[in-house]
Amino acid sequence: MRKPLLDLRKIMKEKGIDAYLIPTADYHGSEYVEDYFKCREYVSGFTGSAGTLLVLAEEAGLWTDGRYYLQAEEQLSGSGITLYKAGMPDTPGILEYLERKLGEGAVLAFDGRVTDAAFGRRLETVMEAKGGSIRFEEDLVDEIWEERPGRHKRPAYLLELAYTGKSSQEKQREIREAMEKAGADEFLLTVLDDIAWLFNMRGSDVENNPVVAAYVRMTKRETFLYVNPESFGSYLASGLERVGVTLRPYDEIYEDVRKIDPQAVVMLEKAKVNYRLFRGIPSGVRLCDTVNPTTPAKAVKTPEEIRRAREVHVKDGVAVTRFMRWLKENVGKAPMTERSAAEKLEEFRRADREYQGPSFSTIAGYQEHGAIIHYQATEETDRELKPEGMLLVDSGGQYPGGTTDVTRTVILGPIGDEERKHYTLTVIAMLRLADACFLEGCRGENLDILAREVFWREGLDYRHGTGHGVGSFLNVHEGPNGFRWKYSPQNPEWAFKPGMITSDEPGYYEDGKYGIRIENLLLCRKLQETEYGTFLGFEHLTCVPIDRDGLDIGRMSEEDQERFKRYQSRVWAKLEPYLDEEEKVWLLGQTRPLVRDSEKYRVASMSGHFFRPMSGEPVYYEKEEDK
Repeated sequence: MRKPLLDLRKIMKEKGIDAYLIPTADYHGSEYVEDYFKCREYVSGFTGSAGTLLVLAEEAGLWTDGRYYLQAEEQLSGSGITLYKAGMPDTPGILEYLERKLGEGAVLAFDGRVTDAAFGRRLETVMEAKGGSIRFEEDLVDEIWEERPGRHKRPAYLLELAYTGKSSQEKQREIREAMEKAGADEFLLTVLDDIAWLFNMRGSDVENNPVVAAYVRMTKRETFLYVNPESFGSYLASGLERVGVTLRPYDEIYEDVRKIDPQAVVMLEKAKVNYRLFRGIPSGVRLCDTVNPTTPAKAVKTPEEIRRAREVHVKDGVAVTRFMRWLKENVGKAPMTERSAAEKLEEFRRADREYQGPSFSTIAGYQEHGAIIHYQATEETDRELKPEGMLLVDSGGQYPGGTTDVTRTVILGPIGDEERKHYTLTVIAMLRLADACFLEGCRGENLDILAREVFWREGLDYRHGTGHGVGSFLNVHEGPNGFRWKYSPQNPEWAFKPGMITSDEPGYYEDGKYGIRIENLLLCRKLQETEYGTFLGFEHLTCVPIDRDGLDIGRMSEEDQERFKRYQSRVWAKLEPYLDEEEKVWLLGQTRPLVRDSEKYRVASMSGHFFRPMSGEPVYYEKEEDK
């Protein structure tokens, strides 16, 4: 059993606490958090980015979603913590678990700054029914974590209008219009990427996410930004003052909300504001609980952001394509592992002077590690790559012009028939969804089946959403757009609008064997308008070839083959001007027209260059013109 778990139980007993809850969040409900906030990881040993730990006197449970089932099983083994697979039919939710396990008059504690108000209110209901109580100012982990990392207080900066396409004054004016429409006197905003968007401000307080730790209060006439003074120099402060922003110390927000006029109407998103801040609002205040108006506004990129995104994806595509070529040509010839391959990819990206760093920690999973959906190689798990099987690489970059996120499963050598089948299904699924044409008003729930049905017809599925919104030089995951087949009241998706950027990433995972995922970013755009309404579709932003060596062309319809051809041709046209001659030859091999295979031989030829099958067998031509 882990020592931090034992230490936590000891202090719980001393304080008369029956249950202690540790979510995965910072004071702003962020998905990715700085090391200071990794309390759940410290106590449990589970390193995934999503999960909630609940500790009782004699037992403990950790809830996480399908992306992390395998990883959590491995990391929790022997820890004294039971894994609860959230979303599975027989798995009790945390509230149900508390109802069953806690007795009358029990005490539940948590740090209300890292628990959202919506969930906090539901916890209140459970404990009130038991005649129990809640303590929401208890950061018990801080009392047992002897060498807890410090908070980041790094310099922030403002983005030029040439990158954002819309000034902060204009954005604030739009938000005040939303406040007026809702009848609100104040707006309370705590979401970091929304705050960064609102002020065209960026920073590095959270690793890989260019955001600044801050809170915002907006009234009908004033805007208050609560930040750490160390983050702001005089130049930045004066720049914000020019757009009507008053700076306040970061923690002062908790005192200021207590001073809100009891007759006021405050607009906020209860699922995003932390519980402690929520509880500080005077009892007479009327609350307008709604999605932060900054969120859907941020999701629709400006024309300048769209133009920059297209440029950035070509830059990023050059780096990832060079990496794929290096990987396929050098595996088995030079020593390489999952971690060294990820480092090599980072090296290719760093060659561009505008590159600001990864948009998330690179996932590089070889063979069975690819089946761990959000796998992170460590010194202990790092596997050597061999000229056989598949390597799943999910990575992204941050550039002042945009954020990228791309997954390619690279064929390193011979693969089996089942692997080839599942790889082909994944490629078909990604391209079919990207080729959608739909009426304005459709949501992710309407469109997800275009990708997932490819697997459902085979009795297969994958345990994650098909796609998520992506920021513009902001968080790699953002709402409200996405692709999921199952409606979630906690994360409702909004109708697609032109200008939204969304990932398209179906996959297939065989536990203990291999994992496959192919991901592109798509830009929603208007296709046409008729008497039946406005029709929308998608444009590929990602400019990285799909590894054709894993395809079973016999499983692809003519339409699927045509989609593949169009996409690969687009990649060639976009990247060719930036490649040297050897790189062009390699990319020609990846983007050449598909030829249906015979049972024994694969045909390959273009521009006088011969591409031999990996088996080393002779090349046979089916048609004279293929020469």
